[in-house]
Amino acid sequence: MEQIDLLKRQRERLKEDIVAQLDFFLIGTVAKSPSMTGHSLTTKVKGKTVTVYVRKQIAEKAKEMTKRYKMMWLLIQKLSKINWEILKQESE
Repeated sequence: MEQIDLLKRQRERLKEDIVAQLDFFLIGTVAKSPSMTGHSLTTKVKGKTVTVYVRKQIAEKAKEMTKRYKMMWLLIQKLSKINWEILKQESE
């Protein structure tokens, strides 16, 4: 099997892994401040930091969703590298 075929198979697997993450992710960081009684979700919106309150009942789920986003971002970076390798090989 050629290298390009292996790369294309890897690309398809990564695409499946990314799609699996899409339904349940949040962009941002969930944290509990010592001065606050609850948790907050902090993210950037149009270049500005936005913080929203996260109820105690959903804090753990929100943390898990932010972890899923980080995993998805890593998968997208891997996909980009594979796409670059495929592009280089197809142009040779």
